[in-house]
Amino acid sequence: MSFRLTSKDVRDGTRLPEAQVLDGMGYSGGNVSPHLSWSGAPEGTRSFVVTCYDPDAPTGSGWWHWVMANIPGSVGELPAGAGGRQGRLPQGALQTRTDFGSPGYGGAAPPPGPAHRYIFTVHALKVERLDIEADASPALVGFMVHLNTLGKAQIVTLYGAS
Repeated sequence: MSFRLTSKDVRDGTRLPEAQVLDGMGYSGGNVSPHLSWSGAPEGTRSFVVTCYDPDAPTGSGWWHWVMANIPGSVGELPAGAGGRQGRLPQGALQTRTDFGSPGYGGAAPPPGPAHRYIFTVHALKVERLDIEADASPALVGFMVHLNTLGKAQIVTLYGAS
């Protein structure tokens, strides 16, 4: 079985729903992290990290919209809204700082122009947990994820403000 990520809320290759768009910066979306479900994780998976990243943001380094780490290896699903300030995190899971400056899901908010890609990824890790705190930068989490990844699955959505 191959590692696969699915969702009741977002679909690969389609427009990101307004529920997952930021409520701020000129947008009035729902700012709700989507439901995500994964299966077929590689053998030896001990934990997961979930991210949402916009590689098209005009920053030179993209924009991290969501980072949730230390999801136990027994978990295979996050409900919609898990990334909120009052989100229902799996026991032991931790949301870290995004490029908005604080932990938690921050929805799409691209500047006017072509649509941006929003890449939702679940990373299967060979370690039970990453040694990080909530103020860890996305770059630090990414470094640790890449050192410990067994596999990853993705959903790529699009959103633009013309």
